[in-house]
Amino acid sequence: MDVDNGHTGESGYRQARTETETERLDRNWEHLIQELRVVQTGIQFLISALLILPFQSGFAQLSDPLRVLYLATLSAAVSATVFLVAPVSWHRTLFRRRRLGKIVAAAHRCAQAGLVLLGIALVGAVILVFEIVVPRPWAGVLAGTLVALLFTIAWLIAPWRWRHDSEPGPAPVVRRKDELDC
Repeated sequence: MDVDNGHTGESGYRQARTETETERLDRNWEHLIQELRVVQTGIQFLISALLILPFQSGFAQLSDPLRVLYLATLSAAVSATVFLVAPVSWHRTLFRRRRLGKIVAAAHRCAQAGLVLLGIALVGAVILVFEIVVPRPWAGVLAGTLVALLFTIAWLIAPWRWRHDSEPGPAPVVRRKDELDC
């Protein structure tokens, strides 16, 4: 049920919205930017925590495998940031160049890549913490596996099931190029 319009399914949702292509792109862009704002706060905190680790006194005692895990985790977090911030740069660079449709489509793919990398970084961080805090060799792997499973269910399986269960809507109405202003 679409809580905004009282319609069931995507087709009812689209029929209830009488918006131009430009309005649809603006709405999609606003939704995407809001989602990225939420994610960016968390990734900034994670990177901050990861960046101070090498300067802690106990870091020198980390085993080589844990150092590799640390570097992989940091790399995934920084890469996630690159993908999650890129759409803002594109929007600024292409402002008023009538490219909002391309920006929204590419930003959608970047957000997906950024979320995958964020999930990898968070799993790596959990493994790293558990390996250091819990003196059992299997604790980090078990914790990381459980977190990866949680991400897989919450971020992939649940929304894909909902997506599969929803009916496809009609093709959006395409307006002339000169009507698009971004």
